[in-house]
Amino acid sequence: MNGNILLEAIIFLTGGVICVSIAKKIGLSSIIGYLLAGMLIGPFLLGFIKHEGEDILAFAEFGVVMMLFLIGLEIEPRSFWKMRKSILGLGSIQVFATMALTFAISYFFGLEWKMALTAAMAVALSSTAITLQTNKEKGLMNTTYGASSFSILLFQDIMVIFMIAALPLLSTVPEVQLTDEGVTTSSANLLDSLPIALHALAIFVPIVLIIVSGRYLIVPMLRLVSRTGVRELLVASALLIVFSISFLMELVGLSPALGAFLGGVVLASSEFKHELESSLDPFKGLLLGLFFMAVGASINFIVIAEQPILIISLVLGVIVVKALVLFLVGWIFKLKIDQRMLLVVGLSQIGEFAFVLLSFAFQLNIFSQEEHDILLVVTALTMTLTPILWMMNERLLLPRIGTKEKEKSMDKIEKHHKIILLGFGHFGSTIGRFLRAHGIESTVIDSNSNRVDYLREMGFDVFYGDVSRLDLLESAGIADADFLISAIDDPEVSMNLVKKLKTKYPKLQLMVRAKNRYDAYEFYNMGVQHIYRESFLTSVKLASDLLYHMGFDKKATEEQAQKFIKLDMESFERLAKTSSDRKDYIFKAREEMAMQEKVLEGDLNISSSAIDSHKSEE
Repeated sequence: MNGNILLEAIIFLTGGVICVSIAKKIGLSSIIGYLLAGMLIGPFLLGFIKHEGEDILAFAEFGVVMMLFLIGLEIEPRSFWKMRKSILGLGSIQVFATMALTFAISYFFGLEWKMALTAAMAVALSSTAITLQTNKEKGLMNTTYGASSFSILLFQDIMVIFMIAALPLLSTVPEVQLTDEGVTTSSANLLDSLPIALHALAIFVPIVLIIVSGRYLIVPMLRLVSRTGVRELLVASALLIVFSISFLMELVGLSPALGAFLGGVVLASSEFKHELESSLDPFKGLLLGLFFMAVGASINFIVIAEQPILIISLVLGVIVVKALVLFLVGWIFKLKIDQRMLLVVGLSQIGEFAFVLLSFAFQLNIFSQEEHDILLVVTALTMTLTPILWMMNERLLLPRIGTKEKEKSMDKIEKHHKIILLGFGHFGSTIGRFLRAHGIESTVIDSNSNRVDYLREMGFDVFYGDVSRLDLLESAGIADADFLISAIDDPEVSMNLVKKLKTKYPKLQLMVRAKNRYDAYEFYNMGVQHIYRESFLTSVKLASDLLYHMGFDKKATEEQAQKFIKLDMESFERLAKTSSDRKDYIFKAREEMAMQEKVLEGDLNISSSAIDSHKSEE
């Protein structure tokens, strides 16, 4: 048994390494590589992996769970509350409009109404794994499209709970027979024995439990673990949190992915946010890759060969229906045409939770074996086609529509400047305004088309494009530029870009925005000399002003602020060397803080004495 597990692991890893490497080499998404690897090693082509792939798919769904947990860590509770209108507005229109249209078409073509309604539920769902992973790879998480797609996906995850709860009402099998045959065992949960009137109330119990335990149980536990200084224990704790939340949500029949997201939001304000991110990210990436391969392996080519016209018609029909609804949603919420097209290609597939929904429906005898197999194949194929649709949209449609249509010269910018500024949000626009006020011109590029249009109306010369693309930067004259300023909001996108630029343009001077001290350490260790922590100087200025308002001399506090900045930068360079070793870093950081406090306290006493003596002389 152990030999079989090891052999399957070797097959999956080999397939992933080879196919993803080839896909990236020819400029395709890593998702295509994983899906292709799954198809090749699956039971219907080379047959290296048999039908055990279904078990692997269930395990690999933890990748989706971890992804939502990590996304939750990026969203503080206040930000999550601000998103409520977007989640309810965008999400509800997409889900219910897709369901209504799919149900009407299915019923028109002769599908029995219970089957049509169940199929409509599955079609209304999109792939959280594919969409969010693609958005992350392309640096679209902080765009208008990224926020809109996330809101829709989150609403879908919430709706999965109610869809699964509604399926037994559509079953054609008597309730007694369901229990006798064990059909309900896979979906049984602690709420089944409760009266229906208490179901809604009981659903809130695990949610409240996650919120309370996050503050009063999980954070104290992590503090206790961190004192041991054993890094792998913190990794184990991070996995324990995710698995426990998932288990709790499944126990009461709720979505584990939604529970994990909520857990992440609760812990977003804790001091362990970055440690949890760094601990779980490698597991998330590996499990997501495994998930995509399992999806590829689940494509039944025998079913496709038996009914190719039906399968192709259904796949195209699903994509067209979802595309029409998504385009309409984008129009209602006034998204630009290019952002609408991203929404269309990003969410027009059927998602991973449809596998769960359809399998449960099959157990409830809503679908026959043949119908179930066809729907699973259609689901997997729509997911497989998504990266191809992305590629077609990027290369054929986006250059001709929306913001890019107004700037077809984007790829052949004739007027180059010695300064290239990437990202023109709140941080970047302040830099741009300051430079322009001093008569210094720069080439500004931003990946948010809505922001680009708005800034153009304000009189800024801003170009729209993917700031992570080297070919775009080359067309903007990076080879002749002296400085590149990265004011990009996403640290990961910025870091990946810096790695490429350090290799290809070693003489280019990089000036990089860092969201916090830990990101700054990474940039520094990559060889970046000019790093700007976005809140550092503002924080020092506030503290300096506070001292002045408390009665300290204005000139003395300003000198102290400058000295603190100098000491901190010197300390930063020393601490960057030990930032990867948590125990050593904490010890050195305490030493540095004690030294800074001693120096600044002594200087302030000297300044105060000088001021007092000067006053007494007067």
